Amino acid sequence: MWQKLSLVWKIPDVRNKILFVLGILFIFRVAAHIPVPGVNLTALKNFFESNQFLGLLNVFSGGGYDTFSVIMLGVGPYITASIIFQLLTMIVPALEKLQKEGEQGQEKINQWTRYLAVPLAALQGYGTITLIRRSSAAILPNLTTFQFATVIITITAGTIFLMWLGELISEKKIGNGISLMIFAGIVSRIPSEIQQTLAVYDSSQLVQTLVFVGVGLVTILGVVFVTEAVRKVPVSYARRVRGNQMVGGADTFLPLRVNQAGVIPIIFAISLVLMPSLVAQFFVNSHIGWLQNLAASTLTLFQSGGWVYDSLYFLLVFAFTYFYTAVVFQPNQIAENLQKQGGFIPGIRPGRQTADYLGYVTNRIMLAGALFLGVIAILPNLVQRFTNVTTLIVGGTSLLIVVSVVIETVKQVEAQLIVRDYEGF
Repeated sequence: MWQKLSLVWKIPDVRNKILFVLGILFIFRVAAHIPVPGVNLTALKNFFESNQFLGLLNVFSGGGYDTFSVIMLGVGPYITASIIFQLLTMIVPALEKLQKEGEQGQEKINQWTRYLAVPLAALQGYGTITLIRRSSAAILPNLTTFQFATVIITITAGTIFLMWLGELISEKKIGNGISLMIFAGIVSRIPSEIQQTLAVYDSSQLVQTLVFVGVGLVTILGVVFVTEAVRKVPVSYARRVRGNQMVGGADTFLPLRVNQAGVIPIIFAISLVLMPSLVAQFFVNSHIGWLQNLAASTLTLFQSGGWVYDSLYFLLVFAFTYFYTAVVFQPNQIAENLQKQGGFIPGIRPGRQTADYLGYVTNRIMLAGALFLGVIAILPNLVQRFTNVTTLIVGGTSLLIVVSVVIETVKQVEAQLIVRDYEGF
């Protein structure tokens, strides 16, 4: 490992790219600490400690919500736009045809995704500010209509700015820019959480802390294992005659990932499981007796860490894993491409039988992926319940993002080293 790090630093091109990416991430972190004018940061901090939904949004925004910064929305609207177009590509024939056009078609879809992210950012900004003002008027007091519109325009521009920074990082081929910014936001919270833990640490909590650290290490190993786990489906290519040459005849495999959905099912599930509590907060101070009691009961029932909350969360993640994988994984299209290229799975007829076989294999390995994501989702609550350590949080979603980004970035750096070694640099 140290040899590779030394080699990376000795190659000027790779070293300059890494320094450029680090510089962009530094700009991102500086922008995350520039608050919107007129914000009461003390009231904002107290509000975030009692609101789980905004706490999750803070993770995907890169840590901009808890300071109400100019980039408070982060890349969340762009991620939402990407998911929308990914789903539309599967059901709209025109988009599906455009995606098959290769790089040119994908570039058009990416451009439309950026366009869609702008109104989504404005809408999300309006909803977030409205929610915060109704829940705690002390955070943004005395906003005029002009100031309200200025805040929305500012945070929308912040999202566009982050999209641009993300594309600059991606162009250097040192990891995905959007993922790296989310990664930087998650990692930046670690020092403060460690500081909070040390501030309230008691020698009687030694065993619980060791158990907590052990669970964290095992979780990291599990995330790496499942993220890299694939089912290798053997594929053979028939020999074909081209001119005077015989081509084909190679044996390879089709890698089917155990976790094809990534963290998308967790995002969908957390949005639904927190929605009852979010709606109940609007009516908990209602003057109507039965409505106030219903809101209070809902908040108690769907309290984070409760068995109802964890059970529902787990089931939703499990179900969304199957749903999202079924949407993005198209066995019919893969079988068609294999048949066009002269490939086949040994013992399976090309065409419909190949598609059925791929669907059967995917459903079997998806069970392990769905169970894994479900456990990762409720892991923080389970750890807190059994260790009573609440200052450090083994965030399953955050951990999954961090490990996936690190693996992807390392692979891209190694690929650049291999290319330079192959070309004689």
